[in-house]
Amino acid sequence: MIDEKRKKEAQSNFRRYLQEGLLKKEVNELAKDKYLENSDLSLRTANELMQSQLKPYLWAIVTSYYSMFYMANAVLLNCGYKTQDKIAHKVTSDALIVLVLDRLKKELLEDYESIQRDALDIAGARAESVIESYELELSKRSRFQYNMLEQTKENKARTSLKRASEFVFELKKLMKK
Repeated sequence: MIDEKRKKEAQSNFRRYLQEGLLKKEVNELAKDKYLENSDLSLRTANELMQSQLKPYLWAIVTSYYSMFYMANAVLLNCGYKTQDKIAHKVTSDALIVLVLDRLKKELLEDYESIQRDALDIAGARAESVIESYELELSKRSRFQYNMLEQTKENKARTSLKRASEFVFELKKLMKK
């Protein structure tokens, strides 16, 4: 779960990123389309890597993460914001929390209309889980160890691919609105 402290940190960072030019208000359909294309390609590549006999688990994790990164940036552009080159992954993470989390909660709530009173809690937890998965994969990509057992690498790669597929699926729905 994304705790309140993390949400406040993201909000503060978001304002600073705007002031420092690390995040800019921008509409760029070409870049958005390229992000979507790169997200799909990265997700397909991760799927193919998991089918490979070579067991390239590190690259399955990396490409899974990048499918999420590209989708996140497409959604941010859809919201009218473009990350710049410097610390783009951290900027993307914080901007997702600030700009997308509540929209995603609303979208998921609509998906779960048949669930009565507890739908808001379920949607909120699910939305936070989707956004949190980005940060988890960012962290994993950064610290992945080459000396892990193959089974551990495979499990982590499968988790990365599952998170990326879910992340891309949920955020694509926001692009349609």
